[in-house]
Amino acid sequence: MTFSHINIPILILSVLAWITMGVLFFQIYKRQIEKPKVWKAILVVIIGIFSFSINWPMLNQVIKIPILPLGVWLLYFIYRKSVDKWLVYRKYAWLGFFSGYLFLATSLLSLPVNHLFYPKDQLETYLANMENAHMIILHPSGVESSLNKEKLEQSIGQMEPSTIYSDEWYSETYMDPDEKNKSERFPYQLVGVNPKIGSGMVSTVYVERDGKGLLISTPNGQQYFRSKMPFLEGLKEEKRDE
Repeated sequence: MTFSHINIPILILSVLAWITMGVLFFQIYKRQIEKPKVWKAILVVIIGIFSFSINWPMLNQVIKIPILPLGVWLLYFIYRKSVDKWLVYRKYAWLGFFSGYLFLATSLLSLPVNHLFYPKDQLETYLANMENAHMIILHPSGVESSLNKEKLEQSIGQMEPSTIYSDEWYSETYMDPDEKNKSERFPYQLVGVNPKIGSGMVSTVYVERDGKGLLISTPNGQQYFRSKMPFLEGLKEEKRDE
């Protein structure tokens, strides 16, 4: 995994969440008259984190919402016959459970922060570094051609998301009864490109057969971008026709 595949906003927010937990832990420990062993208190916090959660899909991301404090219940069951010990460890157990809401807050905050710094509807997010960019043929319908990096770099800032005609493209590729006429709309793959540093983006970039379109495929979906001018050289004219 390269540095560009690490999501910096989420990393920073996660570190802040852990620091907040550490501060709260220290405050609880400092105010206690009867202080437990630190390692036992930390273990209680970790057990307290366990909970029954529901997964809530939001903007192509799954948000976990803690509902039932399973870890707290388990600790209460363990210390139910020793009230004094339960009173000592109780706050640490609840700190573990409520830390789930702390990480929930960081997840929710990461959504607008990511959109601000790494907008998914802009091609620059996916193609920030093209120093080693080159193209490979994935399908027999692709013809020998070369990538004009200069033209592509000039087009990146002007290319906007376009509609993905999934049904039409599928029929065009797989439903034609004449095997000889079948052609893949995206027979090329653009490799050697990197997303914006710190975006955490993992994507596969496919090139359209006319040399004007890019299909960006990520684990969360796809984006299709069109250019006014082709950025592939060596294509036959019939291959560039829509």
